Amino acid sequence: MSAEKIIRDVESGNISLGIELGSTRIKAVLVTPDFKTIASGSYGWENQLEQGIWTYSLDKIWAGIQASYQAMAAQVQDKYGVPLTKIGSIGVSAMMHGYMAFNQDDQLLVPFRTWRNNITAQAADDLTELFDFNIPQRWSIAHLYQAILNQEDHVKDVAFITTLAGYVHWQLSGRKVVGIGDASGIFPIDSETKTYNQDFLKQFASLKAVRQYLWNIDDILPQVLVAGEPAGELTATGAKLLDVNGNLTAGSVMAPPEGDAGTGMVGTNAVRERTGNISAGTSAFSMVVLDQPMKDVHRDIDMVTTPTGLPVAMVHTNNCSSDINAWVDLFNEFAQAVGVKLSPDDLYGALFNQSTKGDADAGGLLNYSYLSGENITKVTAGRPLFVRTPNSHFNLANFMKTQLYAAFAPLKIGMDILAKEEHIHVDSLIAQGGIFRTPKVGQQILADSLDAPITVMSTAGEGGPWGMAILGFYVTAKKAGESLEDFLDHRVFVNPESTTLNPTEEGVKGADVFIENYKRGLSIETQAVQQLKD
Repeated sequence: MSAEKIIRDVESGNISLGIELGSTRIKAVLVTPDFKTIASGSYGWENQLEQGIWTYSLDKIWAGIQASYQAMAAQVQDKYGVPLTKIGSIGVSAMMHGYMAFNQDDQLLVPFRTWRNNITAQAADDLTELFDFNIPQRWSIAHLYQAILNQEDHVKDVAFITTLAGYVHWQLSGRKVVGIGDASGIFPIDSETKTYNQDFLKQFASLKAVRQYLWNIDDILPQVLVAGEPAGELTATGAKLLDVNGNLTAGSVMAPPEGDAGTGMVGTNAVRERTGNISAGTSAFSMVVLDQPMKDVHRDIDMVTTPTGLPVAMVHTNNCSSDINAWVDLFNEFAQAVGVKLSPDDLYGALFNQSTKGDADAGGLLNYSYLSGENITKVTAGRPLFVRTPNSHFNLANFMKTQLYAAFAPLKIGMDILAKEEHIHVDSLIAQGGIFRTPKVGQQILADSLDAPITVMSTAGEGGPWGMAILGFYVTAKKAGESLEDFLDHRVFVNPESTTLNPTEEGVKGADVFIENYKRGLSIETQAVQQLKD
């Protein structure tokens, strides 16, 4: 698209803004009708462990959103010489799950409890048994019920609970709604009715511990919307909240707010049955759109939905790239100490590429990338751990290969359940996330680990915020009766730039050796949690 056409689109508001609040970065992406990113802005942040709870403050949420928006708007001004005053559609997405509870006066009752907290085991177990449906610890309903079991004082004052994306959307639009994919991390969804499972709501409401409260579960959950439905408009208050410079006008159409799992599916065009995607960042998850029901309830498999409500089997891991980032920071400190300055891409590229020279099984080295607990491996808290024997082949290549294998190891354990126990078949697996910015290295490790072809698209680095902007366009630009699947196939991903890598025989054998050693060594990680207090 020419610069003149982009300027016309910006001036007329024929653009879509996607905002995503990830675990370590908030990003705003502006997209034109040809689905190309023309400007972006980001803000780095980290969750804080406060009184045993992983959280982000409301001040940080808005500081990050505003900084990201300002950087993106400044980029538009610098590149095209026009101010950003009008946006056709806006969509907000964020890390799924967690717990934000508000009272009648719309005041937050307790600090935001993120997906990273492993503090709801009893509630998750009880509700799983009640529903005969897996309720992960991360889900909002598990947090609410655990607060009830703990007899927390704030529960009596609950008037509304929502997710992070739902909260931001509410502040921008005044609407207490969520997209169906995000809703599936709040409470189980009925894919036929496209809303919360009514039988489960009744079962929850009938629990003795719940009946003591005056509120009704039906009334405190956000309304569920599917992709393509308008979810309100940006209000004047919301415009000022988003753009502190006051240039942005109200009236943008708001897309249903989604979780990062939903935007990951859109960003990789994996919303049809028998497609799947993998998102790898601070946490990692795989999403497989089912063409058959699951036979059994698995505690390691979340049942969620696409943004249109199709059932999805989700393997979610709490840890992925954070430990790699910590080690890379250490290597960067060394480089600076000896007078070498490297860009992040050059530093990661050098270390990742070194891993390709390693042994197939990473030389007998082991790493547990657990900055927080990991549900799949039943580890309750984070203790990053690197282990080797005296006879391990310890060099930089194997060390980095171990880091990459370890980042995907919990995901591999969960995916084996789908493949080997449920016999779920997937036609394609598309991966995205910063770990794939270095071409082919992480992609090949993942292909070998899962023994499956892995495709990475050119949009892999954009990820969720770009996918959310696309969902914004789907609200305003779809044709009558056009499904999201067709919208993506026939308009967004017409000629996708992508690379597919197949697993290698040697790589699969090496990855299998690593994962068996990894499973055997889990007791070491458990002992580290028990013996080393945080």
